[in-house]
Amino acid sequence: MDADHLSVRLATVADYVPTGSRLADIGTDHAYLPVNLAKRGKIVGGVAGEVVKGPFENAQHEIKKEGLDDRITARLANGLRAIEASDHIDTVVIAGMGGTLIAQILTQDFDRLTGVQRLVLQPNVGEKNVRQFLMTHGFQLIAEKIVTEDGHDYEILVADRSATPQQLNEEELRFGPYLLAEHNAIFIAKWQRELARTQQVLAQVQSAKAVPATKVAALETEIKEIEEVLQRVGA
Repeated sequence: MDADHLSVRLATVADYVPTGSRLADIGTDHAYLPVNLAKRGKIVGGVAGEVVKGPFENAQHEIKKEGLDDRITARLANGLRAIEASDHIDTVVIAGMGGTLIAQILTQDFDRLTGVQRLVLQPNVGEKNVRQFLMTHGFQLIAEKIVTEDGHDYEILVADRSATPQQLNEEELRFGPYLLAEHNAIFIAKWQRELARTQQVLAQVQSAKAVPATKVAALETEIKEIEEVLQRVGA
């Protein structure tokens, strides 16, 4: 992968970055995403934020190599601290981290999202935590996409700022309202695997010398929820 050939995951993220936006890519790694979008004229500029020195230097190198120093700034900073008011950022991408970490990054420096109208978030796991954050922090989920690449499934969650975000129920928080409605083959395969994994964990827990009743109950509830969804979508 390079800036001219994004992975399926990052190309899908890129699809949801509005044309003409000012982007902050948090955890940018090589800055392939902002460089790709700038080269295609989709963003007018922005910030490539990275908390680790090595990837930050990779981002700096990539931006300079492509002659985009005047439009994209690489910053070594923790999370949203890479964003300054003078950047006039209106779109934030956080991709390739756990959902708990993404929610934590967004929460701990929430004031730096002032002026941000769109979030494009791609958690590797823990998607429920991200949906919970959006619902409770003034962002309306407007699209979801699930893609598969190299044996891994990735969910991309897109949200716009809203004074009255829709409140999601427990099922929607876990499975995603748009993904539930579409229930494509990738979605079904993901939850079939998750069902099998959870059933295996339950069997292991039940075979323990001291069986934790609360853990068993939680796993049984989870299994029932997944089975109900799969049955409903005809899997």
